[in-house]
Amino acid sequence: MNNELKKGTTTVGIVCKDGIILAADKRATAGFVVNKRAQKIFKIADDMAITMAGLVSDAQLLTKIIKAQLKLKDIQTNRKSNLKEAANMLGGLLYSNLRKPSMIQSVVGFLLGGVDKAGFHLYDLGIDGSVTDVNDYVSDGSGSVFAFGVLETLYKKDLSVNDGIKLAVKAINAALQRDTATGNGIDVWTITDKGIDIVIEKELLIKVDI
Repeated sequence: MNNELKKGTTTVGIVCKDGIILAADKRATAGFVVNKRAQKIFKIADDMAITMAGLVSDAQLLTKIIKAQLKLKDIQTNRKSNLKEAANMLGGLLYSNLRKPSMIQSVVGFLLGGVDKAGFHLYDLGIDGSVTDVNDYVSDGSGSVFAFGVLETLYKKDLSVNDGIKLAVKAINAALQRDTATGNGIDVWTITDKGIDIVIEKELLIKVDI
C-alpha cells in the first residue's frame, strides 16, 4: 500500500532546435518523503524516453508495458514505431488504467520525447489518456506551476540543446524551492540525433552537522 501511494513530482519537457530535453526531480512522497533518489525518467526505446508523474506503482507498471508493447509492435511490423504511434499507445494505456475499478484511483501522467524520421517530438500524456503534441515546452506534476513560470519567461524559439539544459535546471529549481513534494535532486536527459544521453544526475543533500 505504501508503494502504491508514493507520489509527488515536477517534470519538464523542452523542444529545442537540435533535440528534446527531459528533466525531473528525485523526490517521492506519501504524506512525507519516502524516497530521495526516485528515478522519474526512463528510456522506452533507442530514441524515446518518458518522464512520470503520479502514483509510482502505476507509473512503473505502465512504463514496463509500453516498453514491451513497442518492442512487440516493431517485431510484428518489421519496422521501428514512430513517436506518434508510441504516444497513442501510451495514451490508450492511460485511458484504460484510469477507468478500471480499483480501491486506489490511478493518477499518472507522462511526458514522451524522442526523435524519428519526421524529426523531434514532445508529447504530454494526461492522466485521462489525452495526447497533446507540444511544440515548445511542458511541465507536469505538483511543482509544475512553478516550473511553468520560469519556462514562460525564459523560453525562446529555436533554443539550442545546451541552452535548453540550463533552462530545464532553472525550471526544476524553481519547483525545488517552492513545492514541498519536489526535491532532493535533479535529472536531465537529452534526446538528439546522436541518441539519448544523461547529462545531469545530481543529488541535493541537506544535512546539518554539529
